[in-house]
Formats: sequence, structure tokens, C-alpha cells
Amino acid sequence: MKKRITLKYPEREVKLFARRSIIIFVFIGILVLGLVVRLFWLQIFQHRLYVTLSHKNHINFVPVEPKRGLIYDRNGLVLAENLPVFSLEVLPGSLTEMKGLIRKINDIIPISENEENQFLKSLSQRRLKQEVQLKLKLTEEEVARFYVNQFRLPGVSIKAKLVRHYTMGDLFSPVIGYVGRINENEIKQIDASNYAASDYIGKLGIEKYYEHLLHGQVGYEEIEVDASGHKVRTLAYKPPVSGENLYLSIDTHLQSVAYEALKEEVGALVAIDPNNGQVLAMVSHPSYDPNLFVLGISHEQYEKLQNDDKKPLHNRALQGQYSIGSTIKPFLALVGLKDKIISQEDTIFDPGYYQHSDHEHIYHDWLRRGHGIVNLRRAIVESCDTYFYHLGLKLGVERIDRALWYFGFGAPSNLDISEEASGLVASPAWKKKRYHMPWFHGDTLNLVIGQGYILSTPLQLAQATAILAARGVKYTPTLLKSQQLESGVFISTLPRKEIVLEAAQKHWNEIHDAMQAVITSPRGTAHYLNKNLEYTMAVKTGTAQVFSLKNNEKYNERMLPKALRDNKLFIAFAPVEKPEIAVATVTEHSLNAGIVTKKVMDAYFQRVH
Repeated sequence: MKKRITLKYPEREVKLFARRSIIIFVFIGILVLGLVVRLFWLQIFQHRLYVTLSHKNHINFVPVEPKRGLIYDRNGLVLAENLPVFSLEVLPGSLTEMKGLIRKINDIIPISENEENQFLKSLSQRRLKQEVQLKLKLTEEEVARFYVNQFRLPGVSIKAKLVRHYTMGDLFSPVIGYVGRINENEIKQIDASNYAASDYIGKLGIEKYYEHLLHGQVGYEEIEVDASGHKVRTLAYKPPVSGENLYLSIDTHLQSVAYEALKEEVGALVAIDPNNGQVLAMVSHPSYDPNLFVLGISHEQYEKLQNDDKKPLHNRALQGQYSIGSTIKPFLALVGLKDKIISQEDTIFDPGYYQHSDHEHIYHDWLRRGHGIVNLRRAIVESCDTYFYHLGLKLGVERIDRALWYFGFGAPSNLDISEEASGLVASPAWKKKRYHMPWFHGDTLNLVIGQGYILSTPLQLAQATAILAARGVKYTPTLLKSQQLESGVFISTLPRKEIVLEAAQKHWNEIHDAMQAVITSPRGTAHYLNKNLEYTMAVKTGTAQVFSLKNNEKYNERMLPKALRDNKLFIAFAPVEKPEIAVATVTEHSLNAGIVTKKVMDAYFQRVH
């Protein structure tokens, strides 16, 4: 048995115990007080912060994509619409997780290699907790299979979306362009927050130029989600603002007629109203179906288009740069009359060639036997080269350059599409800089018959024809006729007018009469089109060589492969008394530009009158 321990100093021990107890109780009291103060601080002063953090655990802000504006022709026919489809969306994770998830999805819904590549490319452009599109346009069967297997695919959902569809296919691709997936460069240049719910952006044509009008403003939805990330309920909703509807100046009927007329050709046609600059038709043939690019064109399809010898991806109306041949002659003749370099009565003798006094080179007329005695009217009607060789040297290259600039050659027309080429009007300074060579008389002689250092797009040629028809008044070409706001209000595009060339009415009449005679005179180069012509039309034909002939070599079309045959150009406006339409047509390695133009003119007057 243990002995009981007796306290030697009981009073001292009691006091010691009491002191220690007090210290412990004070320490505990301080800890409790600190805990109470901290709880008070968190509950009262930090209440908003932690409520917000708590909400983030179960509340998401989801961007809502705005409806893209529709595109119509001038008569209200839909050209670009939005079709409802089902889209397979995935919440981003690590690359390894995503590839494993795609394999799992592929067992249920087929995912193409192109779709997988597009998805992985889009991952880097999306924020965490923002879904990324994996597959668009699911079938009803695929949607049903997904919902049966949804429990196996966390973070994957199906959303109803609108996808762009072009109702006229390749007919309008040179005008409208297309939308495609947003790439890395584009995401840096746009307001990313406004595209938080959008995968697509305008890539070419009207879709690109008016992206700021068509896209609209993003909306937001505040939703409560469960632990699996699925929506429980909507807490708040800010609706998106739809994009504006655009009405183009293009007439679909005229566009269709032009396209069909060019069906067997490689070329382009542009028709403009000379009274306001509205583009009535703009065709490049062959073309491509823009719907191929909306969902992401496959590598094989793109290679096929790119390697096609006829270059369907090349917008010839805007980017094709051609020597303009004899279509240049009315423009130079008008300036010659205006500056009193020539008169209607002045004549020259054409033996079928021209030879400058200080040069042995012979410049042939297209008619080797010559035209004989030629005045200005006959020179335009029969397209006499020799007459314009004489005129060119009288004008001089500086005045020729200035004349061509009056009519819009050598510079973009400022049409509301971004892809327009500038063409070329050369000068001695340009040649010196480009080739380190002086300007020769031969350069001027080539220039005045539309060869040599001059290039024009069909759009520029159409604009120049419209200025000629409007007697020196230039309207900036436009494709946008009006825009419709979400409220339903229409805003019309106002024409931009400028007087670029002033000349006596007598001189305008002389040029217009000569161009009318090109088709009405038995000697006119377009007389073959005069049969059954029910309206007046002023025209000029043009032929542009695609390779150079030697000095005494003769052009023989039948002996040449088609790729080496001349390009044919044709400009026209009608009716002559009060022009309503101006047209420029180019057909590559073909003589049918005039026939194509007449079909479009006939269609216009049959429809309008």
C-alpha cells in the first residue's frame, strides 16, 4: 500500500493552484474572445465578400449569343439566314482529359478528325467554365443517343444554336463572303467579351465588312447549378441585342442571269446604277459554295478548291487585274476633246500600222489592211488603234495618267468590301522606281490601246463606265442599300457624290453617240448584238493579249491553246439618253463578253420596264 503524501505547506499549494487556474482561465478567455471577435468580423464586416464567394460555388454567369443579322437582296429575298441546330458543347479541362473525353464521346457520337482539331484549337481561346463547341448540327438520333449516355459524360451538354446558311450557294459568294470560326489573330483584334458566346465571325465580303452591324451585343444569364454543373434554375437574365438586318443593292434576278450567262466562261461581270453607285450585280465565275466554310471545310475539300485550274476561290470581280484593251479609248478620247487636243472633225490616214519617226518598231493596227481616212467617231466605232497611237503621243503620258485617274483607274473604288485590288496606272516615275528604266514612246503607244502598264479590275472598269454614263459625276460604289435596326427602323445608305470631270455637253454627246454607233453601225465592232435591240445602248469592245506577238507575227486564235487566247472585255450603259445601268464584263480566253453583257441588259430592261 502506498503511503499518503502529506502537504508540508497546504496554504501555499492552494494559492499556487488558484493562480495557475486563473492564468489558464484568462488565457482561455482571451482565445474565446478572439474567436468571437473574428466571427463577428467575418459575419458582419466581411459578409458581402463571403456571400459572393459562396455564390461562385453554385452560381454561373453564362454569356448568351446574339442572333446574327440577316442579309437580303434589294427586293427582300433572304440571302443569308440562321438555321436552328443542336451543338455538342464541352467544359474545358486538361488536354489529356479532353482527348480521353473525346474518345469516350466518339463511341456514342461520331467525331471527325477535322471537328476534333477545331475543338482543340478553340480550347486556348476560351475561359475556364466556358463551354467549347465540339460538334455542330447533330442529328435527332445523335441527340437521343447522347441523352441515354449523358451520365457517362460529365461536363458535356447539348445546346440549341443558330448556324449561318447561304440560301443561294455559290451565286453570291463574291458579294456576301462567309462566316467561319474565330481564330487566334481575330480574337486579339475584337472585343472578346462581346464574342464570349460566339464561335463565328465574318471572314470575307459583306459578312466581314459589316461584322460590327451583323453580330449584335452579347447577353448574360445568371444560373444556379448543381454539383455536376447542370443548370437548376435561372436567377437573372439580360437578353442579347440582335444584329442588324442588311438589305443589299444587288438584284438576285440580275445576278442569276449574269451567272448563267457566264456559266461556260471564266470571268466576271459588274453592273452599277450610274445615278447612285448601287451595285446591281457582281459575279465572279467559277465560284464556290460558302456553306462549306461555315462548319469548317475539310483539308481535302479546300485542297480541291485551291488546286482547281479555274481558281474558284479567286474573286475576279474585285481582285482580277486585267489589261483593259480598247475599252480605254472612249475615256482618252473625251479628255482629248475636253483639252482641245483633237476635234470630232480631225482625221488621220490609217495604213494599218504606225511607226514613230525616231524608232524602227512598227505598231500594228488590229486590222492589218488599215481603216483608211479615220475621224474620232469612226476610230471608236471600228476601234482603230492607229488613230489612238496618234492621239496618245499628242496627249502625252502625264495627261493620259491624269485622264485615267479621273475615271477611277489605278485606285480602289472604296466599295464596302475589304478585298478589292487597286489595279495599276503606270507613270514614268513608277517605271523608273520599279524597273530602273526610263519611259519610252512605245510605253505610251501600248498604254493608249489598253496594253502595257495598265491593269484594272472589272469593278473599276464598271465604275469608270458609270462615270462616263453620268457625264463626269462619280458615285462611290456601294453594296449596302439599307440597314434594319432591331427596333424595325430602316436607315438608307446615302449616295456619296463627286464631280470628277467637267467637259462641254457637246463632247459628252460626241462620245456617247460614237459608243452607240459601235452597236448600231454596220462597221461597229459590236454590231452583231444589234439584232432585236429594244433599247438604246452605248458600248465599247476590248481585246487584251495575254502574251506578246513578235513584230511581224500574226495572231491566230485557232492555232493557240485556250490558255493563250485573248481576254475579251466589254463595257456598256443604257439607255443612252438617260442611263440607268452601266456594265463591265471580262471573259478570259473567250470572245463572249458582249453576249454576256447583252443578256444582262435584256434581263434588266425586261424586269424594270
